[in-house]
Amino acid sequence: MPRQLAHTALLVDDYDSAIAYFTQVLRFVLLQDTPLSAPLSTPLSSQLTPGKRWVRVAPSHEGGALLLARASNAEQQALIGRQGAGRVWLFLHTDNLDADMAYMHAQGVHFLETPRSEAYGRVVMFEDRWGNRWDLIEPRGGMA
Repeated sequence: MPRQLAHTALLVDDYDSAIAYFTQVLRFVLLQDTPLSAPLSTPLSSQLTPGKRWVRVAPSHEGGALLLARASNAEQQALIGRQGAGRVWLFLHTDNLDADMAYMHAQGVHFLETPRSEAYGRVVMFEDRWGNRWDLIEPRGGMA
């Protein structure tokens, strides 16, 4: 099997509200939501966070996915929405920027600019509900 980047962990404050945001506001697909609890008799049980889940969402059933990781301590909580250090670090491709932007705007998504044209396509920057910056990109033909 060729190597590929499978998941990108995204710190969130709560699994259920993050699932709702991604599936309703950004129209992602919930790929997996599996509890990761272990019986108390296992050696790993002391390393597991109570209520921890393996939650994956993605724009479609193919390609990479976000692994929603609930922050489990103060250090992680402080980094929610700041994993990209104020830069765009998540990139979402679309085949209709205008339609997706209109839908997302109606859902309350905060756009940081008006759409612009770049060599790779049309792009607009937005923030998710935690403050992470994304580029919504309608790629020019043949560019990924």
